[in-house]
Amino acid sequence: MAKARILVVLAHPDREGSRVNRALAMAAGGAENATLHDLYALYPDFRVDKESEQALLRDADLIVFQFPLFWYSSPALLKQWIDAVFEYGFAFGKEGTALHGKSLLLAVSSGGPAEAYQAGGYNNYSMSELLKPFQQLANLAGLRYLPPFLTQGIQQLDDEALVARAEEFRELLANWTRPEAS
Repeated sequence: MAKARILVVLAHPDREGSRVNRALAMAAGGAENATLHDLYALYPDFRVDKESEQALLRDADLIVFQFPLFWYSSPALLKQWIDAVFEYGFAFGKEGTALHGKSLLLAVSSGGPAEAYQAGGYNNYSMSELLKPFQQLANLAGLRYLPPFLTQGIQQLDDEALVARAEEFRELLANWTRPEAS
């Protein structure tokens, strides 16, 4: 069986300044079946080449959106990228079946700890609730929505825990297999 092809779409405006996202990106790059695709490095002007991006998505079995949670959503360029690339006739609509059967994984980091993301917590809503727009994007595009890979409370994450978390991410990607067609 061929290894699954994984596209990790990294959206962090300051990857080098982000201890956590830099470590996760390096881990993703260490999985032989994964391609790291840094949107801010490729599109500093926010002018997304939708045709080349759609070609990358067509070739992937697993699409990973890696980003920090900014004001309860993704960084702006990921939203711009989605708006440009996930268009009618490609990702949805009668002829928009290019992504059907593929999978979507979110790799999200947050400053706040997990307990801050729950009813009655500091942020009032669970991470699952805040990520619902991505789940609906997956539903509309015919993608399997996988449980998110969350790295939370990043200010309290020491170097040893960060190394372990990055290794978990690398292993998740390296060992991911395509689900059987249903």
